Amino acid sequence: MMPELPVAAYLVVSVVLFSIGLFGALRRRNAIMVLMAIELMLNAVNLNLVAFSRYLPGAVAPGQVFAVFVITVAAAEAAVGLAIVLLLARSRRTADVPDVRDLKG
Repeated sequence: MMPELPVAAYLVVSVVLFSIGLFGALRRRNAIMVLMAIELMLNAVNLNLVAFSRYLPGAVAPGQVFAVFVITVAAAEAAVGLAIVLLLARSRRTADVPDVRDLKG
């Protein structure tokens, strides 16, 4: 049986994932890559929620319930975001973020 890791180990992994996602969201030009970076940040939040719920006493883990809600919102965000990117790619023939700024009225 493997020894149980302290909560700090999960937090370090979560910070690394969130930092990579934040860097990707700020530095990428392609809208699909930005959406993937946002998904990575949401997964880092899920890791935090589940790690904290593992160390809280009680039968029902509220962190896991919140993680399911975050996964649901992430799925909806991915569906809507990919639909917008697909429409943008069809109309402008590109999926770069700076081209979206040109669509302002």
